[in-house]
Amino acid sequence: MIIEILATGDEIRTGAAIDSNSAHIAQVLEQAGLEAIRHTCVGDDMDMMVSIIKEIGSRADVAVVTGGLGPTSDDITAEAAAKAKGVERVLNRSALGVVENFFKTRKRTMSPSNQKQAMLPKGAEFLNNPIGSAAGFLLKIDKCWFFFVPGVPFEMRRMLSDEVLPRIDKLYGRMDELSLVKTISTFGLTESETGELLDGLSAEFPEITPGFRSKFPEIQVKLYIRGKDDKVLHKILEKASQWVLGKLRENIFSMNGCSMEAVVGRLLSGKKATLAVAESCTGGLISHMLTNVPGSSAYFHFSGVTYSNKAKTKVLGVSNEVLQRNGAVHQETVKKMAQGVRRVAGTTYGLATSGIAGPDGGTDEKPVGTLCIGIATPHDVKGFRFFFPFNTRLMNKKIFTMKALDLLRRELQLKSIEN
Repeated sequence: MIIEILATGDEIRTGAAIDSNSAHIAQVLEQAGLEAIRHTCVGDDMDMMVSIIKEIGSRADVAVVTGGLGPTSDDITAEAAAKAKGVERVLNRSALGVVENFFKTRKRTMSPSNQKQAMLPKGAEFLNNPIGSAAGFLLKIDKCWFFFVPGVPFEMRRMLSDEVLPRIDKLYGRMDELSLVKTISTFGLTESETGELLDGLSAEFPEITPGFRSKFPEIQVKLYIRGKDDKVLHKILEKASQWVLGKLRENIFSMNGCSMEAVVGRLLSGKKATLAVAESCTGGLISHMLTNVPGSSAYFHFSGVTYSNKAKTKVLGVSNEVLQRNGAVHQETVKKMAQGVRRVAGTTYGLATSGIAGPDGGTDEKPVGTLCIGIATPHDVKGFRFFFPFNTRLMNKKIFTMKALDLLRRELQLKSIEN
């Protein structure tokens, strides 16, 4: 089955708005065992839109189209679909009911221009939108079934799950099939290294379709399987997952797609432990990630962005002697920072970072990409030094943050095993 995605609108074409809709549609299709082979974007130009709809209609089996179903003059998708099909637009009573109900439930007066949203191509099948005023529709153009849905993301997502996917299954006889996907999250290996380690996966498990997704700085390994017997599918998926675990080992931080910060939080909660963080080069990014997890207040107690040497001394108690002897970016310095933040906050663990994120500030001894991490525990304190070959500041901050959280994860898991 050939599936394509078409995003419409000048705001998408010009980059004024990010096309998150196409990404979401592709991901949801992938999870359902379907593959979108092409993403296309077109602006609010009638001739161009009609042309691309005809083009897709001649080569695809299914297309999902987002945007351009509103009441304004630049919302031309329904008209373009009608022109591509060679039919007129007619008032669809079901679609009109959606528009009228939208305004009625909000106790607002419906504008005459909103009736435009109920004008659908003749022969189109109405697709219900329970949370917006723009009705969707299904229309076959040439050989392709086109699903037209609104561009408003939360409306599109609801209709994709409620209206689009069930109809695709019905059209192509997939109703009795199950689709399962397993997401395994890793850190510490490149995408090519991960692929090489898992080279024999398809031969070992021919029923599994593997996929790799780089979500910098992590790599996700996805395992897809389709079939009719739920127990058999789960059994194969579990065996394949354990095979992957055996190959990637400690580089796996989640077997079910959880974020690194959520994994660290769960480990801290499980130990009834608390954490404080002192950040220099990461500038608060570690704390930001940790506090994005609901319930993090149970274990995350304090954060200090001690960027200057003065802050390291005044807030954390790092001595001038240590700073003068070693500099801010050094294992001994971050060890003192970690001990200091743990002492100040009265927490079980202290985590500290200092490094050179760039693009300037590097030396031969400490080039851009140098990172030092300190971890203070109830029993000891450890200091680490790493180097990452990235020249962009944001990439370095992201991988510095991930590395610090990963070291803490490994420390927590090690103590759990020892205990």
